[in-house]
Amino acid sequence: MWAILHVSVLLGQEVGEPASDWWSLQPVIAPAVLDADAGIDHPIDQFLHAEYRSSGLTPVGFAEKLTLLRRVYLDLIGLPPTPAEQETFLADESPEAYEKVVDRLLESEQHAVRYARHWLDVLRYTDEDSRMIAATGMHLWRDWVINALDDDLPYDDFVQIQLTGRRADERTRMSATGYRSEREPRPGDRFALGFLARGSSTGENPENLAINAVDTVSSAFMGVTVACAKCHDHLFDPISEVDYYSMKALFDPLVLRKVTLASAVELMEAGKAMAEREKKRAPLERELTELLAPFKQRLYSERVEMLPSDVRAIILKPETARSVAEQKIADDYFPILRIDGGKINEILPDAVRKQSRALEERLDEASRAYGRGPRIRSFYTVEIDPFRAQEKSYVLTSADTNRPELDNEVRPGWPFTKGDYDFREGHIEAFADWLTAPENPLFARVAVNRLWQWHFGVGLHRQASDFGKQAGKPTHPKLLDWLAAEFVKSGYRMKSMHRLMVTSDAYKRASDAGSEFAKSQQIDPRNDTLWRFPLQRLEAEPIWDAIHAAAGNLDLEVGGRSFYPRDDDEKQRRGIYIKRGFSQSRDVTPNFLQTFDVDDGRVPCPLRTQTVTAPQSLFLMNSPEIETASKLLAKRIQLESGGVLSKAIQLAYQLTVARPPTEFETDRALDYLQNDAGRVKQLCWLLFNLDEFIYVR
Repeated sequence: MWAILHVSVLLGQEVGEPASDWWSLQPVIAPAVLDADAGIDHPIDQFLHAEYRSSGLTPVGFAEKLTLLRRVYLDLIGLPPTPAEQETFLADESPEAYEKVVDRLLESEQHAVRYARHWLDVLRYTDEDSRMIAATGMHLWRDWVINALDDDLPYDDFVQIQLTGRRADERTRMSATGYRSEREPRPGDRFALGFLARGSSTGENPENLAINAVDTVSSAFMGVTVACAKCHDHLFDPISEVDYYSMKALFDPLVLRKVTLASAVELMEAGKAMAEREKKRAPLERELTELLAPFKQRLYSERVEMLPSDVRAIILKPETARSVAEQKIADDYFPILRIDGGKINEILPDAVRKQSRALEERLDEASRAYGRGPRIRSFYTVEIDPFRAQEKSYVLTSADTNRPELDNEVRPGWPFTKGDYDFREGHIEAFADWLTAPENPLFARVAVNRLWQWHFGVGLHRQASDFGKQAGKPTHPKLLDWLAAEFVKSGYRMKSMHRLMVTSDAYKRASDAGSEFAKSQQIDPRNDTLWRFPLQRLEAEPIWDAIHAAAGNLDLEVGGRSFYPRDDDEKQRRGIYIKRGFSQSRDVTPNFLQTFDVDDGRVPCPLRTQTVTAPQSLFLMNSPEIETASKLLAKRIQLESGGVLSKAIQLAYQLTVARPPTEFETDRALDYLQNDAGRVKQLCWLLFNLDEFIYVR
């Protein structure tokens, strides 16, 4: 009842009316597909055509075949079509030629690589964060996302596994005797929990894991911004401060757990190497400890004497004799009393300092001599701590985890729920079931809107992670609801939705609008009705991939650790694997990614900024990467063209902008080359610097 009252006040409703009449919280009811024109078969185009007629708009015609081919390749797999693929498509005059290309691209594992990058932006993936405990092995979560998309894992399972580690129908099993027990997760699915482990921060209260989970889950999967409700009731949307901390209570029992990824043989070998190393180091460590003990004790005693008398009494009391409250006080003072090596060195006599350094050098030598055995990898996952699960959750004053309002207890819950959902038992599993249920009006709407945005550059609802009142309404609400209903009907199959969208006439339209479309431009200057295809600049990763695909040194292997870019002519991995992140002391995200508007992963990124800046032009003009790629591309086209310059020019255009040059472009290129093969490298450099190379039209 309280929730109804609260929402009613926010929305100016009478008590007893439904909680909210805002469009995004209403049930998804698929509108009937319009049959306004017998010549329009595709349902998406039927919805759009009705708006063209009512608005007086004239849509442009279809894009040229190679323009469309390059568009769908870069969209679905993030790579340009090869010259052979271009020629094959031109030669195929069958009505289903384009659909065959779409089906082949969706089956390619490179499609999963491309769309994993989109999802990882939303889920705030990063390889490194100065505050992230779980950085070790984080790439395994990224690889899980890639594999899930390659398998066309249903979207509800895609979300369920990242929240619980299991599919909804694989959580428990029943024995022949009627005993129900927890089922072992599928191999590999534990890596999906990197999504939650990502939110844990070094040196901070473990409750921050829960706070980060709420903020990311709500924006990524529900299109709801809740962060401001940490400190006060949301000013516009039906989310109270109590709601926020009820959401947090769902995730409060979670803690990190480090999982060792090694075989039994590797663990045995590592154990032997460690035992040998410790055996060699033990006498040296003992000697160093005895040498420094009186100096450490002196500093420690001086610091204890400076404490308040009541605290000093607790510190001097044996640990086993302290109460729980006293132990907490002792723990709080540990950083003050800890004696660092630098402080000890300051008070050591010269002779002792020299002896100490000699022992430290011998310890380092012992470590190097015995090594570390086989490298044991690890991954951080999450699990429910039974002790934290028994603790109560409270509203936090000003979102300070150290200031709970003990008179303001909250129970696990989530706003917008209806029916008999009880999140107190099963916590996250119950929440995941409610979140992914077909009845949830936000779940499917938000997902299909994201897919539409990734294909068309902007969503049917422009704020992809905010379906609240401040974000306005969709440009095509009926189409959005129809797509959401179709998504649920398809079993949440994302590839099915990709195919539906990219086979529409709206997707296949040209982006150029000549003077004959001036009226349409005047009626709809923002192109909300998609009367033409929107011109889009490529993101950083497909730019990187296209450069090295043309140069012939792109490594298409899927999965593995992230890397820092090199400027040599060795194989280069795809852009999704370029290391990114944040550190307070150094740059983690390479300049190339920063230049082309890649975020560092600290916050969810629903839509990347698209700037046009001088550093972008300077990279394409002067960077070592482009210098090397131009050299490799020139070598490649001369080899494959047999040294015939006219053929080399055609191949250069096909490899960079995925089309043959026009007659005019060929003549200009021949004039520039002056029959000198040594100038082919400069021609390649020029093609990398065309606007056409980094834009999709």
